[in-house]
Amino acid sequence: MATTRVAKEWAHERANELVAAAEALFTAGVMSHSGHANLSARLDADSFLLTPGFVRGLRPEDLAAVSLDGRVLEGELRSVSAEIIAMHSAVYRARPHVGAVIHTHSPSATAFAVAHRPLPCRTEPMLRFGQPEEVPVVPWGPRGSDVSVRGIVDVLERRPATSAALLANHGLIVFGPDSAATAHLVVAIEESAEAEIAAAAIGGAVDFPEGALAAVRASIARVAS
Repeated sequence: MATTRVAKEWAHERANELVAAAEALFTAGVMSHSGHANLSARLDADSFLLTPGFVRGLRPEDLAAVSLDGRVLEGELRSVSAEIIAMHSAVYRARPHVGAVIHTHSPSATAFAVAHRPLPCRTEPMLRFGQPEEVPVVPWGPRGSDVSVRGIVDVLERRPATSAALLANHGLIVFGPDSAATAHLVVAIEESAEAEIAAAAIGGAVDFPEGALAAVRASIARVAS
């Protein structure tokens, strides 16, 4: 990883963005009771910043810079975090445009992961924030294991438009262009999972009408123009 002044400033900005994203997730109330999660932000083609295993009260100095092949370049990582480097690396390798990855145990989304049920896209925030299709399920494998990582890669290859996946019996992984956008999508997915579970008690959720995504995009374009 480069250590020029520009590179250090870039890393500092990415670190502050990750801290802000973690705070936003807690503020939105989408985190598990333990506060366990891991967030990362791409630094360059070969490295990214990674958080420790628990991110409540996260500070920029808590982050470590790691390479895609698993080496710690700067900072320190506990073993609980080191074992998930491969999970984040797999996403960055598969999706060169991705700038941030967030893994949480958000309760309602995790309920779908435990049930091995894809989460349908039936709420407008999912359309707006980057997941206009169901969130697929990755088969279970021990966290950070080759089995788990291969499952993630397989889903990303089969579902090139997805920006999220449910990790069976585990939790949620979401990825996007930057930390803020990725956090927004985590919130949208957790709210959608909550709504799906609540709607089941009153007859079940209903799909969008045909052309909903195009209509939402047109509405966004009108405001932006």
